[in-house]
Amino acid sequence: MVAAYEESRRKRMEENKKRMEALNLHHLSKSLHKSTSPKPSPSKPRTPNKDKELVLVRRSGRVANLPSPLYKQVLLDRVTIPRRSYNRHRDYSNRIYASDEDREEAMEKAQKIESDLDSQYPTFIKSMLQSHVSGGFWLGLPVDFSRRNLPKRDETIDLIDEDGNEYPTVYLSQKRGLSGGWRGFAISHDLADGDALVFQLINRTAFKVYIVRVNGLAEEGEQHE
Repeated sequence: MVAAYEESRRKRMEENKKRMEALNLHHLSKSLHKSTSPKPSPSKPRTPNKDKELVLVRRSGRVANLPSPLYKQVLLDRVTIPRRSYNRHRDYSNRIYASDEDREEAMEKAQKIESDLDSQYPTFIKSMLQSHVSGGFWLGLPVDFSRRNLPKRDETIDLIDEDGNEYPTVYLSQKRGLSGGWRGFAISHDLADGDALVFQLINRTAFKVYIVRVNGLAEEGEQHE
């Protein structure tokens, strides 16, 4: 029984082999096996590690042989704009305030001067305070007068004193007052607290200014008495 089974099995294997050869399945199986096997990817060539170091770069051999530069501090003179100097006659560290009586007397004399002026030119009187003649040097002008008669924008307004000397000042329309230049006029005329000034607008950007001293003297008053 065993011999007959072995003989039958051998015959079947030979027949299967002949069929595979007839169909060329043996060679196809080998080709499929080769195509499905993964191919190893080629490895990239590795470059050897290089140590990094800092080197001094020279532009040329001539520069490389030169000694290291030496630095030193150089003091530069400041460029300043020269300012106009004024002769100061009063010591503002020891301010003197005018009494109400002296202030009122100066105002009365100023009103007398104003009444004698040509009425076609607008006028106003300003009694000086410490803020007008020292420290801040800011002169606020009457609001109604400024609104009616003075420029609607910032402009230069000249102040002309009794001797005909002109002093340009900066008129700030929004604040209605004199800023830059007023300080020079106040110092040059030695204005003090209580002095009364008559401003006569002789044209759109120029005032004639008459000064009445708080001590009772009017610089232009005698010409109007």
